[in-house]
Amino acid sequence: MSLLKIKIYPSSVLRKRCEEIKEVNEEIKELARDMLETMYKHQGIGLAGPQVGVTKRIIVIDVGKGPLVLINPRIEEKSKENDYLLEGCLSLPKIYVKVKRAREIVVSGLDEQGQPVKFKARGLTARAIQHEIDHLSGVLIIDKTNFLRKVLLKLKLLLKRKND
Repeated sequence: MSLLKIKIYPSSVLRKRCEEIKEVNEEIKELARDMLETMYKHQGIGLAGPQVGVTKRIIVIDVGKGPLVLINPRIEEKSKENDYLLEGCLSLPKIYVKVKRAREIVVSGLDEQGQPVKFKARGLTARAIQHEIDHLSGVLIIDKTNFLRKVLLKLKLLLKRKND
């Protein structure tokens, strides 16, 4: 296993729409292991392919219940009940945005062995899955706020990057 480099905004890969994974082979399994190791090293609870420069539909999550790998994840259903909570992102260091997300979802996809899975997720697990699936479509948490706040956050990120 090896650590991967996390892409930081405004890296263009973060805005790419990811491709479906056709086959869960050893390369994909190794990518999942490396993504988990990278997520843990950076003390995150989720990571998506584009955040490590890979435009494939793969996410990893661990909200304290053990690792979860989802390949080609898709949200099948969302509850009508929503929560507004602060979210951070490893690709947007020190930026936090209050984001509206469904409290419960039904998600489907493949596990790390390529087996089909479908399950209901709620609370922080549901939030993390929705956040990471957004990444697969090039959507970031800063896109979930109003125009003025978005401009200010982007400016803050660009200035921080310039000073690093």
